Amino acid sequence: MRRFENVGRIKVFLKDKEKKNILKIIKELLVLLRSKKEIPYYYFKHIYKKKITNYLDYLSTKEVVAIGSSKRLHKPEYVKIFESKLTFALFCESESIQSPQLIGYNLGKTFHSGDEQASISSKDEFYSFLKNIFKSFNVNAVFFRPHSEFGGKGCFKLTKDFSYTEADIAFKKFNEYDYVFTECIEQHEAINKIHRKSINTLRFISLITSDDNIKILCAFMRFGIGNNIVDNASSGGFFVGIDKDKGTLDANGLYMLEYGGNEILEHPDSGFKFEGFKIPYYNEACELIINSVKKIPNRFIGWDIAITNQGPTIIEANSDPHIFLSDYAYGGLLKDQDMQDLIAELKSEEPYLF
Repeated sequence: MRRFENVGRIKVFLKDKEKKNILKIIKELLVLLRSKKEIPYYYFKHIYKKKITNYLDYLSTKEVVAIGSSKRLHKPEYVKIFESKLTFALFCESESIQSPQLIGYNLGKTFHSGDEQASISSKDEFYSFLKNIFKSFNVNAVFFRPHSEFGGKGCFKLTKDFSYTEADIAFKKFNEYDYVFTECIEQHEAINKIHRKSINTLRFISLITSDDNIKILCAFMRFGIGNNIVDNASSGGFFVGIDKDKGTLDANGLYMLEYGGNEILEHPDSGFKFEGFKIPYYNEACELIINSVKKIPNRFIGWDIAITNQGPTIIEANSDPHIFLSDYAYGGLLKDQDMQDLIAELKSEEPYLF
């Protein structure tokens, strides 16, 4: 699969008018080959572009893999909490961590909601179950996510006035996945002006340093497009870097290379310009993450945060976030001293990873 992805990136690279000249590319590839001790396929994600002069500040594939696989950074008992959206939702509920209200879940044909449990094997039973949860929880919409999928795969939502046909379509999805269902949050009105069809989340990376300080390494914001209800860049959306000190959006929105690798200055649907947009409740989002890390002290975590009119809420967290996206959005994570220290720590303590 990775080989095919690399071929696709090279095709985009060949057509890109913003790439560096061939001599400069060859020189940089040779420097990276010597310094990183690996074939720098990752260079063709975005580092080949003219505007990127600090190419040594970007993480190599080996470094990204080392971060994701390091037992110093990830304890199995913590990782298991992140891997299941149900386990994470229950953890947040038990620890009073701000997150969307858990409405219910299913394990096969057994459906749970509140104190109720039901065995459902027909469309009519499923339709009645849905009607009951909307009535019991008095919510306007419910969001359904597979327990263990990522990138928005399999997600859908239903509003309280859903039709029997919609319930039938949803019932068929339950033959493929087990789902966790939560209340649909209402996005902050200022963010709705950019794009209201999806919940547009902030992706943060938190790090517990070797001297036990909790740091926010970087942040970027993801946006959906068209009628897509998810904002994931891997599902066709795009992302915008965030000035982590000011809490404002950068000028450029960025698509993954798999979706053309284009850069935009405004949302393609609303025409809203990104540069300088002040993210509501940004400082509160940072505080929420730091307080949550104290309750689940995995050393390296990716957090997806939504902003409502009342403040930030945690949508999910994971131990293996798309680090290359963060690297791209931040403009090279190795320009940050905490990331330099982390890589040096991994190299000294776990040299076999390199």
